[in-house]
Amino acid sequence: MTGPTTRAHFGERNAQNTMEIFERLESNVRSYCRSWPVVFDTARGSRLYAETGQPYLDFFAGAGTLNYGHNHPALKADLLEYLARDSIVHGLDQYTTAKRTFLEHFDQLVLRPRGLDYKLQFPGPAGNNAVEAALKLARKFTGRETVVSFTNGFHGMTLGALAVTGNSMKRGGAGVPLGHAATMPFDNYLDGQTPDFLWLRALLDDSGSGLDKPAAVIVETVQGEGGVNTASPTWLRGLAGLCEEYGILLIVDDIQMGCGRTGPFFSFEEAGITPDIVTLSKSLSGYGLPFALTLLRPELDVWEPGEHNGTFRGPGPAFVTAAAALRAFWADDTLERQTLAKGERVRRRLDEIAARHADAGVAERGRGLARGLVFDEPGMAAKVCRAAFDRGLLMETSGPEDEVAKLLPPLTTTEAELDEGLDILAAAVDAARGLDAPPAAPAEPGRLAGTR
Repeated sequence: MTGPTTRAHFGERNAQNTMEIFERLESNVRSYCRSWPVVFDTARGSRLYAETGQPYLDFFAGAGTLNYGHNHPALKADLLEYLARDSIVHGLDQYTTAKRTFLEHFDQLVLRPRGLDYKLQFPGPAGNNAVEAALKLARKFTGRETVVSFTNGFHGMTLGALAVTGNSMKRGGAGVPLGHAATMPFDNYLDGQTPDFLWLRALLDDSGSGLDKPAAVIVETVQGEGGVNTASPTWLRGLAGLCEEYGILLIVDDIQMGCGRTGPFFSFEEAGITPDIVTLSKSLSGYGLPFALTLLRPELDVWEPGEHNGTFRGPGPAFVTAAAALRAFWADDTLERQTLAKGERVRRRLDEIAARHADAGVAERGRGLARGLVFDEPGMAAKVCRAAFDRGLLMETSGPEDEVAKLLPPLTTTEAELDEGLDILAAAVDAARGLDAPPAAPAEPGRLAGTR
């Protein structure tokens, strides 16, 4: 019998084959790797390192999963200690010390300071699990079927979540009809022509409109995947008021914009509303570990035991890093204030870039540290993101036509790192529009301490 295979054992072969193994074995469904054709190896803070040692500044943050950066030392220390003492890694919905600690922290540091009274449901490991639980519960509680969603909304890739998602390409992948949903215009979708929700109110009041009374409305306060479209506090308050008036449950999908992305822990806090149901995931664990929550008003908790379950409902390591993140970042309002200030810093610089390219219709949009540059020219955002990658910056596109170059840096990104990334972005926009010279040679590759 041969001994255990080590990284060194694969070193020479990996150097020769590079990405062949991925291309030969992995499904065509892979996407991000096509935009960033390197093999990543290590990461810390706001930087990833390719196996060659080449550093990349991360303005993607795992699509919003790494709000506190890569391998934050405080979270990592608690996780390693937990694993080293043979603690519970998988426990279904059993009572564990790690779950108790997380519940205590979430109650004391998130719910109570905001005057929120929610029950916590652990539906499964990912955001779509949280959304599916929310939709299912809303229908069970109200006895109604229809859920209202909004243009350019994105809520996940499972069938229920796809039914309330706007993107036609993603919906088309379902292979079956997606029903029991009705799509309405998001804030400013019709250039301000839908004040006070007169459009939805008229449909609800008209028995001939074809819209059955909905069980719920599901909304993102900032549509990250849909193009960094932001809903105003006034619009959100109007929506919450309409839902209360008509007895419709309000679900806020805070999977990408929650956990501080827009400043406050919940993105809806600025509007002063209290949703009936909230979905959380992505940065909830704080460390990139799969973890999701569905928050619900206590009176909505009409589940029978085991009526909605899953094998991976809040694994122990995710409880540990989530509690550590709450202690490290949400014991006071420091992170919130810093995020808002950094967001303004980014906004000002993006406005400058947009002004330089005003002839091409470039514009800035977003909230907090969820920002985007919008391009009128088809394909330009993708060219910008590719030019940014060539210069050592990771970004992605969003929007129905991939017309937005989106920025989601970790909230812990320093001001110097933000400026560095924004300098790269400015150069990338110039390059994509043919206004500059080719990029300079890459910086000398660097390595994290302790890596090979």
